[in-house]
Amino acid sequence: MSASNTGRVSGLTTTQLAEHTGVPAATLRMWEARHGFPSPARLPGGHRRYSADDVELVRAVVRLRQEGLSLVAAIGRAGADGTVAPASIFAGLARRRPDLQSMKLVKPTLLALSRAVEDECLASARSGVLVGSFQTARFYGQSERRWRELARNARVAVALADFKRLRRPAHGPVQVPVRRDHPLAREWAIVMHAPDASACLAAWEIPASSEPADADRRFEVLWSPEPEVAREAVAIAAEVIAPLAPSIATTLESILDEPAAPSSADLRAAVRQAHRMLAYIGAE
Repeated sequence: MSASNTGRVSGLTTTQLAEHTGVPAATLRMWEARHGFPSPARLPGGHRRYSADDVELVRAVVRLRQEGLSLVAAIGRAGADGTVAPASIFAGLARRRPDLQSMKLVKPTLLALSRAVEDECLASARSGVLVGSFQTARFYGQSERRWRELARNARVAVALADFKRLRRPAHGPVQVPVRRDHPLAREWAIVMHAPDASACLAAWEIPASSEPADADRRFEVLWSPEPEVAREAVAIAAEVIAPLAPSIATTLESILDEPAAPSSADLRAAVRQAHRMLAYIGAE
């Protein structure tokens, strides 16, 4: 897992990680000193920072310990060596693309960014892949009409939420059920990858000390319009979906035979500038 947070300096402190996992901060530091787990990113001053992926791994270790495994065995089983499949699209991108710059955005800004990605998909994307993570079926219902239209242009479209069962509507995305205790249930994501348009957006909600107003909810967001990043996000989505709907994961994987073109220096520079603008907008 040591590579999973390389270069990532945002996220939870040790105290916050302890609060969200139930493992005392002193115990977390002892685990790190003796077993190299968890392996946080470090700020220039040496302070630890943990990602959403770290939260899930620590929780997995706690569950395995409760089942009777030794600490060493639990860490190994939980995938602390980095070989475990990603828990969510955000977690997979954070691990595999440490070059991506994360942003802190409030919900209205994140919603606007999501709508922009969807609009580009409607305008430009043909015969590609579209994956959306909606947290709940209720949230999907609010966008269902829009996503039915999006699915018309896609080779395959998938919606992830706490649906009651797997459904393949004649007109609309495949609906893949996600348990409420699954990391995907806390994720907001849109991934599109087509020959003429690509983008990926993945976010997880930053825990708050008290229940915020809906417009004040804050998310850590990874976003990129780069084709190679979007292709990586589709591959991650396939891995995440595999235990939930193997046939859908196989369909996604079959579309990834051709590698995406590498990003140009001009595109990477434009992405950096867009990140700066979004960070300013999202901070308001």
